Amino acid sequence: MNFAVIGHPIGHTMSPYIHNRLFELSGKTVTYYKYDINPDNLAEQYDKILKKLDGFNVTIPHKQAIIPLLKGLDESAFFYGAVNCVDKNGIGYNTDAFGFCTAINKKGISLEGKVLLLGSGGAARTIAFEAIKAGCELTVAARGISGLTLKNEIAEKLGKQIKVIPFNEVCGGYDLVVNATPVGMYPNTDVSPLSDGQLCGCKALFDAIYNPRKTLLMKFAEDCNMKIAEGMAMLVWQAVRAHEIWYGAKFDDKDIDRLIDDANNEMAVLFGGQKNE
Repeated sequence: MNFAVIGHPIGHTMSPYIHNRLFELSGKTVTYYKYDINPDNLAEQYDKILKKLDGFNVTIPHKQAIIPLLKGLDESAFFYGAVNCVDKNGIGYNTDAFGFCTAINKKGISLEGKVLLLGSGGAARTIAFEAIKAGCELTVAARGISGLTLKNEIAEKLGKQIKVIPFNEVCGGYDLVVNATPVGMYPNTDVSPLSDGQLCGCKALFDAIYNPRKTLLMKFAEDCNMKIAEGMAMLVWQAVRAHEIWYGAKFDDKDIDRLIDDANNEMAVLFGGQKNE
């Protein structure tokens, strides 16, 4: 069996480590490749290489560009307009929402009530749709017109209204804060999208950043006694969902918890960050 991840650039990816561990847990003998594919060559490489694989993962910048090349889309990929997993039949899926929801649920955090979403890019878009589907009251903190674009898309597709505000207007009182921005990511770990004062009064935080494991924003959340869910958990759980799609895999939660810890430690060794002691 042969699988792969595609992206550009692709050198930073944790996918080979995570997926190879999942294949080991399943007792599968698999070769998992890493392909750095220039956007201009995507169609050519799809016909030449990707069609021959038993499945593959898709990351930036191909999540939308891959769609016209596929034979079809699962409901998840169609709804979000982005693909991060493709099966052997050329059907595209989106497993990011599953990864996010599982990561927060495992930490006892519910997707309900008042939700503050920081950012309005690709990952934020998926989380925003999940929050609205769950019946949340959603506020998006964003810069530029991207927040308004997301607001209009949600109104068009779901018939719901969200509030869009600048970051400096954020002020406590949310049931869940989700950071879907890169602010605080390694190597710029001494910055945060919000101040500690803006977080106090909130109940829970999910930070999609996984390098470092504990961002400055997460440290602020700890000081405010908030529940916290981390980015590596989302990354691993969306990979778990890919294996379920590819060959019907089943995993023990304890094994996945161990993999999340090990992946955090491996990430720290490979790319710099904080090791889980």
